[in-house]
Amino acid sequence: MASNQNQASYNAGETKGRTEEKTGQMMGATKDKAGHATEATKQKTGETTEAAKQKAGETTEAAKQKAGEAKDKTAQTAQAAKDKTVESKDQTGSYLGEKTEAAKQKAAEATEAAKQKASETAQYTQESAVAAKDKTGGVLQQAGETVKNVVVGAKDAVANTLGMGGDGTTNTAGKNHTAGTTGNVTRDH
Repeated sequence: MASNQNQASYNAGETKGRTEEKTGQMMGATKDKAGHATEATKQKTGETTEAAKQKAGETTEAAKQKAGEAKDKTAQTAQAAKDKTVESKDQTGSYLGEKTEAAKQKAAEATEAAKQKASETAQYTQESAVAAKDKTGGVLQQAGETVKNVVVGAKDAVANTLGMGGDGTTNTAGKNHTAGTTGNVTRDH
């Protein structure tokens, strides 16, 4: 009977040894697979982050280009209005008064159109910046604000250059500030 017990004990020990060996092999294979999965995830995350950075850079460049185009258009419109006003002043008599009034009207319309375009561009830029911020963690917020300020500055410069500073109200970061203005307008007839 002792021999049967020894044989059973020996068989149990061998089975236990084989089981431990198989378990070790399976654990090693599982660790390898997990390591490969982790590496693949890190690589994919790096690629995604790089793609997001590149897209943010492209969006920033597009916003800067749009702002530059709006600034150029505003400058061209202002120059055309200024040229029209100068041309009108060179004429004489009552015709001069009529032409000056027409030029002022056209300049006011051109300035309003430039303001509208600048406002639309600023809105587009701001929306683009907000969307990109949501995707990239805020990379474009500062660029959007800068572009908006440039456009508003260009608009104000055009209005001031034409002597049409508006109603004395400027909008800075959503707050209205009214400058003191006088209601007297002097015209030569």
